[in-house]
Amino acid sequence: MSIIRTRAFYRPARLIRFPFEIRNKRYIKIGKGLTTGRYCRLEAHPLSASQSACITIGDNVQINDAVHIVGSVGVTIGNNVLLASKIFISDLNHGNYSGAGIHDSPESIPKDRPLGHKPVVIEDNVWIGEFVSVLPGVTIGKGAIIGTMSVVTKDIPAYTIAVGSPAKVIKKFNFESQQWQKI
Repeated sequence: MSIIRTRAFYRPARLIRFPFEIRNKRYIKIGKGLTTGRYCRLEAHPLSASQSACITIGDNVQINDAVHIVGSVGVTIGNNVLLASKIFISDLNHGNYSGAGIHDSPESIPKDRPLGHKPVVIEDNVWIGEFVSVLPGVTIGKGAIIGTMSVVTKDIPAYTIAVGSPAKVIKKFNFESQQWQKI
């Protein structure tokens, strides 16, 4: 039954488990071989109707249960990415709390604060563990691993393992010795 529903919903996918929620489908581009768990939610919030894609998912991506991805200016997920369960990825925030410009007041109503946007890029062959949050403006490099319950607030280099809140790199793959080495 799931295969029939998958083919009706998105033909190039390997398997989509339902319930699966997608908002503004025309702003979401999905590659071949997608597999999802149950209760996943993809939300596109384009800045304009002429925008091409808010969320782009590569080939052979596996997204497990209860993953929530929100894109406005661009969440890009590369090929062969593995996302564990209960992950949140977003390229937008309600309000401005850092950097230049006017900061939002804690006395203003959160839902009425203007949205801030910074693209998120997750490169090929990345593995993200359970309960991870990936915040706006982050790039996770090729082959990186993000440990369970981490909060990714800054770029993570390719071929590294990062853990914690905020996520910090603890290991890097050494291609000469073919081993992970502590940093």
